[in-house]
Amino acid sequence: MKKQKNRKYIFVVGGVMSGVGKGITSSAIGTIMKARGFSVTALKIDPYINIDAGTMSPTEHGEVFVLGDGDECDQDMGNYERFLDIDLSRINYMTTGRVYQEIIRRERNLQYEGRNVEVVPDVPREVIRRIKKAADKADADVVVIEIGGTIGEYQNIIFLEAGRMMKVENPEDVMFVMVSYLPIPSKVGEMKTKPTQYAARTLNGVGIQADVIIARSEVPLDSKRKDKIATFCNIHRDHVISAPDVDSIYEVPINFENDKLGKIISNQLNLNHLESKTDLKDWRNLLNKKRRAVDKKNIAIVGKYFESGDFVLSDVYISIIEAIKFSGFKLGKDVKIHYVSSEKFESKDGKKRLSELSKYDGVVIPGGFGARGIEGKINVVEYLRLNKIPYLGLCYGMQVAVIEYARNVLGLKKATSAEIDPKAEDLVIDIMPEQKEKMDKKEYGNTMRLGSYPAKLEKGTLARKAYKTEDISERHRHRYEVNPEYVERLVKAGLVFSGKSPDGRLMEIAELPKEDHPFFLGTQFHPEFQARPFSPHPLFTEFIKSM
Repeated sequence: MKKQKNRKYIFVVGGVMSGVGKGITSSAIGTIMKARGFSVTALKIDPYINIDAGTMSPTEHGEVFVLGDGDECDQDMGNYERFLDIDLSRINYMTTGRVYQEIIRRERNLQYEGRNVEVVPDVPREVIRRIKKAADKADADVVVIEIGGTIGEYQNIIFLEAGRMMKVENPEDVMFVMVSYLPIPSKVGEMKTKPTQYAARTLNGVGIQADVIIARSEVPLDSKRKDKIATFCNIHRDHVISAPDVDSIYEVPINFENDKLGKIISNQLNLNHLESKTDLKDWRNLLNKKRRAVDKKNIAIVGKYFESGDFVLSDVYISIIEAIKFSGFKLGKDVKIHYVSSEKFESKDGKKRLSELSKYDGVVIPGGFGARGIEGKINVVEYLRLNKIPYLGLCYGMQVAVIEYARNVLGLKKATSAEIDPKAEDLVIDIMPEQKEKMDKKEYGNTMRLGSYPAKLEKGTLARKAYKTEDISERHRHRYEVNPEYVERLVKAGLVFSGKSPDGRLMEIAELPKEDHPFFLGTQFHPEFQARPFSPHPLFTEFIKSM
């Protein structure tokens, strides 16, 4: 890695509307700068009062991503880790709530020495302190900071102000990238730049000029639209980067580099003296493997967080989707993912529909909370077990597999989880003892078993074959566990606990022997959080291999 004397900061902001791809843009920019030989880190700023993403509804906010240190954060942090192949920590994620919480803590401890504490400049200064702390921890040459929300919203003004203050202090070390959407109204039939012009002027209104505009749209930007954006947004024509819709988000760094974005950023931040060139060979090879895949595999994700009004929200399971893709790339499989609501299998009529699952080569049941949809999931697991369809259960997916086995093999017809019915007769899934006190005190935020924990794998099992090692470390997010009082009976009935905590108390992986089922395995942890494009997770790879 080349070393740069001054750290460089790239702020990524959004114009026109949310969901235009700021997270992927930030990830792609980081990827390009890393491919030019620089050390890179990334931060996400969410303009919410919430301290973290753990208490937000997944159908409103999407997936909650968990870092190795247990921080519950926005799914864009997962994109950063996957694209940049780095492990981030809680200092890389901030919310309005975190910023104000720290300022109030310092004020109460007299760390402001008795002076007035004001929104400006003290809030932006705290934001800047956190950005620089993350940069120092990573010893990064280039720091990419994504500011959540959309330009013009009240919530993100203090974060834009922090960026403006940094730019004023060190103009050659800070730049702004605006990701803006260019609609093509169906009745008009023409790509419109006016919303982006207004977004650029709104950004000017808080004292910031965009250095690069990423023009998101359904199709590539034409020359006329590029000229209009350059003229009316006060930006060099070459600094308007076309970002059309793509089949795979992993095409984005290559598309950006086709417009020489790496060189543009290097010029803007005075990095050209290091004579960097962008090497995206590995990314091109990855995409070529994807394109060459011909062996089609259909995988269903049976969950309950898909519905968002009249629309399907797949982003709630984005890490699982990407983990499946990575293993598909590695094995040369053309993986098609299907979204199936567990609630359709709940009733007696719903049970009749279980045969629909036979058209899939494999089924994943992901994590979740609460009673809604659980009986449908249990019915699904029974069908998959009896019909020998490859099954991978993640967190809640392992728990429902244990419940199903206890009911239908062990004969405990009322077996369930304490999360569903704490007074039930057979709680094969119970709350962890250290979590019970927290629940009694109504301490919900950031209090689950969170982050990376070690586990040991048993010889001769599916898990051990996949990992090829005895000792593993995986990321967790749960309050409930397999009740130790039922473990011995479940094992005698044929269930294998192939992964356990080092002290043997917690059951981390449950599976069926290979002679009983081609692939039936559940994990108490979330393996999807550690899957990367160039290092797919072994459990997902073994799952697809079994099909």
